[in-house]
Parts: sequence; structure tokens; C-alpha cells
Amino acid sequence: MPSANNGLSPKKAILYARVSTDEQARSGYSLAQQLDALREYAASEDYEVLEEVTDPGQSGASLERPGMDRVRDLVAAGGVSVVLAQDRDRFAREPAFHVLLKLEFEEHGTRLKALNDRNGDSPEDQLTEGILDQLAKFERLKTAERTRRGRVRKAKEGRLVGTARALYGFKYNAARDGFVIHEQEMLVVERVFRLTAQGLGVKAIQSRLYKEGVLTQNGRRVWRRSMIQRMIRNDAYKPHSYEEIKELISSEVAARLDPNKEYGVEWYNREKVVMRTTSEPDGNGGRRYRKRQIRKPRPKEEWVAIPVPAYLSRNLVEQARATFEVNKGVERTRLSREWELRGLVRCSCHSRMGTHTIKPKGRDQMYFYYHCYQRRMLGSMASCSQKALSAPKAEEVVWRFVSSLLKEPEHIRQGIERMIALEREGTRGDPKREERTWAERLAETDRKRSRYQDMAAEGLIAFDELRTKLADLEDTRKTAERELEALRSHQEHIEGLERDHDALMESLAEIVSEALDDLSGAKRNQLYRLLRLEVTPALEGGYKVEGAVCTSELPSEAKSSAA
Repeated sequence: MPSANNGLSPKKAILYARVSTDEQARSGYSLAQQLDALREYAASEDYEVLEEVTDPGQSGASLERPGMDRVRDLVAAGGVSVVLAQDRDRFAREPAFHVLLKLEFEEHGTRLKALNDRNGDSPEDQLTEGILDQLAKFERLKTAERTRRGRVRKAKEGRLVGTARALYGFKYNAARDGFVIHEQEMLVVERVFRLTAQGLGVKAIQSRLYKEGVLTQNGRRVWRRSMIQRMIRNDAYKPHSYEEIKELISSEVAARLDPNKEYGVEWYNREKVVMRTTSEPDGNGGRRYRKRQIRKPRPKEEWVAIPVPAYLSRNLVEQARATFEVNKGVERTRLSREWELRGLVRCSCHSRMGTHTIKPKGRDQMYFYYHCYQRRMLGSMASCSQKALSAPKAEEVVWRFVSSLLKEPEHIRQGIERMIALEREGTRGDPKREERTWAERLAETDRKRSRYQDMAAEGLIAFDELRTKLADLEDTRKTAERELEALRSHQEHIEGLERDHDALMESLAEIVSEALDDLSGAKRNQLYRLLRLEVTPALEGGYKVEGAVCTSELPSEAKSSAA
């Protein structure tokens, strides 16, 4: 019996199916369903299926997909009559990509066909398909914009836009539109901030968490440094007063808050995130594919503040952040100079001021500045008008002023007393009550251990289950012991400062008076941190210096500060 193609060699087809990550979560649009429809069509048209190619979890916004590259290689090899897909958007979601594939395949005598195509190759049919592609793209963009606006509206109502996992230290409420404190994780967060405030860098904290067996949310023992850095910078962990929060949110949201409580801020809509897929040779004749995330900052006026429960001490967070900025510079392997005020300068717009080095072309001289992060990031869209500060000039003004004060013993004594007070403020809640809580957890683990052993002896639980439960209890016991040790160590530190107040004052006064003028930039920075120093420039010129030793307004010129 003659075949449908009049004795000619059978027409060969490639079946192509694709489903994106989002579509994988929805029912009714699976790869299997697409392939079933394509097989049925190929059989009805007497196509010989050369290969079935799938692209699971791949977006149609790019042609750089493993499956599509395989299809293009097969077409280039020749002998393929048609490439079939269930819908046109399975090939690509951009109309321009359709044209590119169509022209490329036509060079090899291959047609690009979707089951929902109009049957015809006339100019009218092609025009209709092009219009339909553009309309489909418009509908997708409109849907995406509606979704984005809906999420922004939800955030402005003070509700979290849920993700798969809550921020570390929190868990979702029943409605998944707000955070509640996750006590066990938040104790780890507090420990990270405490270690940072004590002067440990990110690498040291990472090593400490690994050695202590503290796991991430994913159950991994190794904490990424970027996660620790984001944790320290995240305003969700920084307590804000009700008055501060009220300035960031609508009156309707503020009315639902307790004026006597503090809140953290979870920012929404700070960045525009775009995913891109790129492919490159793998060195073995094949290709490897990478998903790249491109983040672009949005103007600050588009940010949306969402109040979340506060847990940490405001002073602890600010101290940790200041120390973190200093350590971040110290950990760099290529540090061009010792920045005396690194991490200590706060812009007049309340944003942090970072360091910036400029080397003009054709010149050997380098220029050093402190600049506002907000203005540098947003440029002309930033609300800040603070100009960059010449680092040498600012450092000279501050140093002359502080060094003159430190030569006065009375200022040193007052500074130490204020430092002790700040140390006490950095202790969250009642230390004795917290110590009792951890002691009770230790006692509870001992009681549970005994109870589980009795149950195993009576045959109520298997020994494998007993081992698992005892291992969990051991983790809890170690955590409690570590926190008790850290709490007692902090209390002993404060008591030691108070006990040795006079001796410490005399020792510091002696060191400062003898070696004050010989201190390096790094040593000056450490001294500033010890004195809780913060420098804020004024738009009209000059600086405001606040710390344990002083609070004063300084002129912009160093020679005037000595007067």
C-alpha cells in the first residue's frame, strides 16, 4: 500500500515540548500532555518522529535552552521536515525569536509548526500570526504588570508578599502575610550581631558557626558570607520606634501598630530582578547553561516599608553595623589607605557614607572621599544633596578635636562611664531572666533524655528512633550551653569594667597621653569605635561629632577646631 507521501521517504519530525518553572507548578500543562498531543498529530500526518526533545523548567524569554539548542543542531544536520510544538509560545515568547527560528530552519528545508497555527502560508496568514503573537505578548506583559501592582498594593497595606521561605529568624503567620518571631533562629541572629559587635569579621563568624554546628535554613553547615552580610545590613533586624515607622507607612497601617513597641522594616520593591539564561561551551564539545540574576535598584520613592516584629537591641545592631563596616575594609586584601572614619560617617540624609577612591587619567595622585551610598547608587534620582567629603580633611578635623579631648582625664572618665552604660543597653531584656530560661532548657533536655531512655527500655520506641531523639536533644543542649556561656561572658565583661573602673581609666589615660600622636589610621579607627563615635556632615559645612566622649559641632577647617 502506497504511503501518504507517494512513495517518497517518510517526512521526519522533531517533537518539541517546553514548560517553565512557574508552569511546572500548575496542573494541565505538563510535558507529558504536550508530547501526547504531538505524537497524535504526527501519527495522523504520517510523520516519522526523529526525536522527542523537552525543555523542563526553561523560560521562553530566551533561546538559550538545552532542548532548543538540541533541536537547532538536529535541523542543521539536515533531513528534518518539520519541528512541531503544541503552541507557538512553546518555541519562544518573543515574536522576534519566532522569525529568527523560522528563517534559520528554512535554510535547511525545515518548517516550524505549532498545532495552534493558522493553516496557510499566504501573506495574510503570516500577518495574522504576527498580530496574534504581538497580542499574546501584550497580554503577558499586562498580566505581569497587574501582578506587580497587586503585590505593591499588598505591601502598602502592610502585608508581606510571601516567598517560599520566611526571612531567617522569622516564620510566617497563618495567613502568610506577616512575620512572627522564630525564637530558635532569632537567637542565632542575635549571636551573629553580638559577634560582629565584638569585632569578628565575616570570615571569622562563618568559621565560628561552622565549628559550632549551627545550620542554615536549608540545613547546611556552611553559611555563605553573603548571607551573613545581608543579615547585618537588613533593616528587618533593626528596631525602629513607632514614630520612625509611622513616617514610612500609611496612616491605616500605622493605626494597627502598638505605639509602645518597636518594629523592624522589611523593604519591598527595592530592586527589579530579571532572570537571564546564558550558554557557553563546556570544553567537551557540549554546552553548559547558567541562569544569571540581574538586579537593578529602584528609586527610593518606590520602596515600600512593611513593619515586622523587632527582637534585637537597637544599640547592638548599630554597634554591629559600625564594626562590620570597619572589618569589611580590614578584610580586603588590597587596601589603598587606612580610612580613619570608615563605617563611622553618617550622611545628613541618614544613609551610610562609604569610601571612594579616584585616580584621574594621566595623573599619579589619588583622591579619597567619603560619599553617600544613596546618592551614589541612585544618582540624580536620590533625594540626598550631600556632596562627597574629602577624606584627609574630614579625618584631620575629627582627629584634632578628639585627640584634644582625650588628653583631658575627666573626659576619659566620663567616656568610660558612658561606655559601660552602652554595654548594659546592648543587653536584651533581663539578663538574669534570660539565664534562667536557658538553664531551664538544659534541665528539660535532661528530663527528656531520661524519659526517652525509659520508653526504649519498655519497648515503646525503637532504638533507631531513640538515637535520633537523643541526637536532637544533644543539639539543643549544646545550643543552650553556648548561649549561657555567651550571656555569662558578656555579664562578666560588664562587671569587670565596673570593678576595674579606676584602673582602666588610669591605663587608658596613660596610653592615650603617651602615644596619642603616633597612632596609625587603623588604630585611630579602633579608638573611635571604642568611643562609639559617629560623624555627620552638615549640608552648609562642618561636622557633628557624637560619641561616648563628646557631642559637638565642628567647623569644616582643621585649623579652626583647635581654637
